Amino acid sequence: MTAFQTQFKAELIAGFEQTESLIRKTVTTEGTMKGNSFVFAVGDSGSAEAVTRGTNGLIPARADNIAQYTATLVEWHDLVRRTEFNIFASQGDGRKLMQNTVMGTINRKMDQDILLGLSAATQTTGAAQQASLDLVMYAKVILGNNEVPADGNISAIISPAFHAELMKTTEFASVDYINDKPFTNMPVMFRWAGVNFIEHPNLAGKGTAAEICYMYHKSAIGHAASTAGLTTAVGYDEEQDYSFARCSMYMGSKLLQNSGIVKITHDGSNYAAQA
Repeated sequence: MTAFQTQFKAELIAGFEQTESLIRKTVTTEGTMKGNSFVFAVGDSGSAEAVTRGTNGLIPARADNIAQYTATLVEWHDLVRRTEFNIFASQGDGRKLMQNTVMGTINRKMDQDILLGLSAATQTTGAAQQASLDLVMYAKVILGNNEVPADGNISAIISPAFHAELMKTTEFASVDYINDKPFTNMPVMFRWAGVNFIEHPNLAGKGTAAEICYMYHKSAIGHAASTAGLTTAVGYDEEQDYSFARCSMYMGSKLLQNSGIVKITHDGSNYAAQA
């Protein structure tokens, strides 16, 4: 009888999960830190109209419309701990795995925090429907009618199913309309119709007939973080003989301009996994 030997791969294989923030660079991060609060200032003319000189020979003056929005910072942490025997007896680099997973956990939380801020928006495209050129243009027109500038800072966070439906749209996939070949090059972020599209794996309702996607301008949503930003700690406890890795961040998000955000309820049920 042959005695087979079990072979173990020394290198760890990363499990499937989001490990980096996909959307923080699409929101406003500048503001003023005050204690545990981060204050964003939003200013405009208040829809002022140009005036002519008055009969007294003077030009009427007005004040600008300035509002302040406060995001309260909340502390978020992820801590993983393993005994030295556990690390010694396990495959792969256990300490490296701990560092990678805590970083990934906090980065996912960062996106969840921004998505929570976006969810407070009230403008929508109506009932759920499948992605199409018309649906994208509908959301874009809502922003345009609100005087949101097409300055390269409009982004759309979409589900994998939304992206898949767009791939079936001639105006999205045909070289008669675009320069890039989407079936050849499918990055996580891509630009189409003047909008930066980001395929996100963790939107609310993903894989259902009610996926919540968004189109918004960078100045419509703010994300605040402590000046130290994301911090990490890696160490070893000699007394208890264990290693640990911790990642922490103090952050908060705030809706700044409701007129610059559109919720898109998408029917992604065509691409739901089958049991």
